[in-house]
Amino acid sequence: MRKYMYSVFVLFFTGYIIAQEKEMSLSMQEAIEYAIKNSYDNKVSLNDIEAAKKKKWETTTIGLPQINGKVDYQNWLKQQVSFLPAEFTGGEPGTFTPVRFVPEQTMNASVTLTQLLFDGSYLVGLQSAKTYLKISEQAKEKTELATREAVVNAYGNVLVTEEAIEILKNNKKVLEKNLNETQKIYDNGLTELENVEQLQITLGNIENTLRNTERLKEIAYQMLNVSLGNPIETRLNLTSNLENLVVENTDLSLLAAPFTIDNHIDFKIAQNDRESKRLLMKLEQSKFLPSLSAFVNYGANTNSDTFSFFNANHRWFDYSLLGVSLNVPIFSSFGRSSRTAQAKIALENADIRLEEAKQKLNLQVQRAKSEYQLGIENYETAKKNLALAERIEKKQEIKFFEGISSSFDLLQAQNQLYTQQNNYVQSMLNVIAKKVQLENALNIPLK
Repeated sequence: MRKYMYSVFVLFFTGYIIAQEKEMSLSMQEAIEYAIKNSYDNKVSLNDIEAAKKKKWETTTIGLPQINGKVDYQNWLKQQVSFLPAEFTGGEPGTFTPVRFVPEQTMNASVTLTQLLFDGSYLVGLQSAKTYLKISEQAKEKTELATREAVVNAYGNVLVTEEAIEILKNNKKVLEKNLNETQKIYDNGLTELENVEQLQITLGNIENTLRNTERLKEIAYQMLNVSLGNPIETRLNLTSNLENLVVENTDLSLLAAPFTIDNHIDFKIAQNDRESKRLLMKLEQSKFLPSLSAFVNYGANTNSDTFSFFNANHRWFDYSLLGVSLNVPIFSSFGRSSRTAQAKIALENADIRLEEAKQKLNLQVQRAKSEYQLGIENYETAKKNLALAERIEKKQEIKFFEGISSSFDLLQAQNQLYTQQNNYVQSMLNVIAKKVQLENALNIPLK
């Protein structure tokens, strides 16, 4: 029994530890920093950089000394024969004697060192490998900016959903109170059944919206976990407050912030694309140049009618060879010229795309500033409208219970309030989201 209780305790304690490990408390900034290190896209980007480094070294090794060893073993299952005139061996003239000149077994072992002395394609390849590494590093930087925006949106969606749930719960509570009071008034014959039914319809809609929003809350948390690189069942405790985030992300100085296009990651990527096209053209041009390489080898061979190559007294005959190879391209039926012309066109297209990127990035900044300013203005307007809608709804509620207004007037005031509540919550998220979009457009680095 004691052993059984101990096992139960161990299982319970282990489960508790695992549960604790799966719970995280994060502010929005902490969530961004965590995602930069752990999100799926960023992990892939890091792997791509490592692969690019290995690719760079692979290209470098082409111009370094190469050593290869080779061992050949041959065993004649049925040896070839040659024919000698019979008179050479004392035979009858005019006839031939079959003889075997090749031993039954032979073995050859050699080591060859080769060295590339000059090849234009290799030199271009080294430059291309560096460019490829730079492309991977820039892709990582671009991924980090996209991760920041994705986390801000996912984190904000969770906060907005939680805020919406609190608002809906409060609206439900108020409606239930109003419905109970109206039911009592109707039971006393002081109001019409229509007023009760109208409140029942409104309450039913609120309850349905609340249930749906609670389901969306679970999905919002799962989406945030995916953005962070976590299993979707990880429990998250968000420590940032939506209203505080709005205050922190309201920065009108950004609207006057200068834009330096040369530092923008998208412009750097376009420049790197242009550089890769330039190197491609240079590669095709290098194929008109000769290539020069040298080699030296050392080997030994032997033969025997039996497999006795590793006996101490077995004799091996060594040899060595030094050579230089010069390969000169002469005529390719204009194939090289055609490939060079295609590469030149690709470079011209890259120049066009680079100019296009420059114009689009400038436009993107102007649009992001406009949308951010609009987001702040919408938030201020939504905040004022919410206060007005709350006062209007409260007045209509008082008038309704005093018998001055109808349930239809109260319904209109309630729907207006619910709309303004939704607008207010969405405007807060919009300020946060537009701020990070503007930061990315201005290429403001991660904090």
